[in-house]
Amino acid sequence: MAVWTSAWLNGSAASDDVLDALLAWGELQEVTAGDEHAAERFDLPLPGDRPVGPALLLACLRRSGASTGALVLPAPGDVRGLGGPGPFGVAALRAGEAVVLPSAAVGLVPAEVAEGVVRWSVFTLPTPPHLEYIGIGEAEHGMTEAVRAAAATLVSLDVARHRPGVRTEIDAALRARPRTPWPPGMPGRALRVLERAAEVAAIVRAAMSDPDGGAVSASAARARTAALKPLSDAVRSARCAAVTEAVRQLANQAGRH
Repeated sequence: MAVWTSAWLNGSAASDDVLDALLAWGELQEVTAGDEHAAERFDLPLPGDRPVGPALLLACLRRSGASTGALVLPAPGDVRGLGGPGPFGVAALRAGEAVVLPSAAVGLVPAEVAEGVVRWSVFTLPTPPHLEYIGIGEAEHGMTEAVRAAAATLVSLDVARHRPGVRTEIDAALRARPRTPWPPGMPGRALRVLERAAEVAAIVRAAMSDPDGGAVSASAARARTAALKPLSDAVRSARCAAVTEAVRQLANQAGRH
């Protein structure tokens, strides 16, 4: 959503292409206001009322004066990019993901409300959020270092024992994730970092899905969790940096045309 809406707002993607891309995440896309201010500002239904379609969401973003979007992936203890306390922050933290359009002080939060149905809640933000910039090279390096450190820690704790079929689990998780198309001109490096982040995230999920994780004691299990947390943080940073880089390059390309 962050990449496609940014491409559309800058004239490098058609609205129909944006709407088609969203179908990879849900056959039905719905839109409601997340707060009363957004309902009044954009003439959107409140939760509990009949939702509207995503085409109206694009129209709202155009009217709001938005120029580019950014991905935020909040987690407990890390609420960067949410713009302070409020309904948007609560919803984004619950979802673990959101899109922020800083120039318009608008936030979007997705939720799967039924199988194949994704609902986007539109929030107004009291002030434009401060988005910390992390270069894609720095984020990619940080993810590589986090993988190395986590692997070394797990081996030293003797909690990285072989799990039969774990490679199959990881491959299945990667195959199952939605394969959305990207706008023309999507930078290759951003795609590579997103793919690598998906692989690392699948490894973390596989490691955490084992209740014991190969740990020989409760203390070792806690140490395993502690070793994997920086890896999860690095994945979030890499994904945000890759999206930021993609948005930047797509906007620049549109500006040269």
